[in-house]
Amino acid sequence: MTRKPPPSRLPGFRAAGYSFNWVGRVGLAVIVFWALIAIFAPWLTPYPVGEIVDWDYFGPVSQKFWMGTDYLGRDIFSRILMGARYTVGIALAAVTLACTAGVILGMIAAVLEGWFDTLLSRLLDAFNGIPSLLFGLVVVAAVGSSIPILVLTLAAIYMPGAYRFARALAVNVNTMDFVTVARARGEGTPYLILREIFPNILGPVLADLGLRFVFIVLVLSGLSFLGLGVQPPNADWGALVRENIEGLSLGAPAVVFPSIAIATLTISVNMFIDNLPTKIRDRSE
Repeated sequence: MTRKPPPSRLPGFRAAGYSFNWVGRVGLAVIVFWALIAIFAPWLTPYPVGEIVDWDYFGPVSQKFWMGTDYLGRDIFSRILMGARYTVGIALAAVTLACTAGVILGMIAAVLEGWFDTLLSRLLDAFNGIPSLLFGLVVVAAVGSSIPILVLTLAAIYMPGAYRFARALAVNVNTMDFVTVARARGEGTPYLILREIFPNILGPVLADLGLRFVFIVLVLSGLSFLGLGVQPPNADWGALVRENIEGLSLGAPAVVFPSIAIATLTISVNMFIDNLPTKIRDRSE
C-alpha cells in the first residue's frame, strides 16, 4: 500500500519538495523588501532627495522627518530610499557581470584544459592578488567616478574569484562518467558546458554569487565613503555615511540609519545563502 506524503504547509518551496527554514525566509523577505524599494524609490520618497527641506541641519527624528535631516537639511529617509537604487542596482549589475564572465571562462578552461587553462589561470591569479579596494581607488581616481565605471571596476575586481570557484567545480564535474560518455559520443564543447557541466554546478555558483554581492556592496560603500563612489547630489548608502560622519555627535540618525540599511542588506543576503532551499527526500513509499 502506498502511503501519501504529508500535506505541504507552504505552497511554493515545500510543495516543490524543497526545505526552506525560517532564517532563510527572513533573509529572503529583507532582500525582496530592499529590491522593491530600489525599484519604486522615486514614487516612495516624501521629499526630493536633493532639496533642502529643513533649515535646522542635522534635525532630529520627528513626525515630519522620520529619520531626521542631514548636514544640509535634506530628508534622510528620502535619501536612503533613493540610495537603495544605487547600492542595490550597482552591486547587482557588477556581480552579474563578474559571475557570468567568471563562470563561463571557468567552465571553458576546465573543458579545454591545456595551455588555455594554464595561461588564463595564471593571468587571473596575478590579477586576483591586487587588493580590491586599492584597485578600485586607482581605477576610479584615474578614470573618474561614474556608474558605468563603478560597475565595470567592481565586476573586474571579483571576476577572477568567480572564475577560480567555477573552474574548481567544473574540473570535478569534467571527470565524471557522464561527461566522458558525452565526449565519446562526439559532443562538442558548447554541449558539454551547457548540458553536462553547468546544471551540475548551478547551486554552488548561486551561493557564490550571493557572497560576492555582499562583498561588492561593502567595497562600493567603502569607495563612496572615500568620496569615489556615487557622486552628489545622488548618493548610495556609503556616501550618506561619509556626508554626515562629521556631525555624528550632532545628528547620529543621519549616520546610523544608512549604516543600518547596509547591515540589513548584507546580513540578509548571508542569511539567505546560508539557508538556501535544499531538496528533501521523497517520503512516499
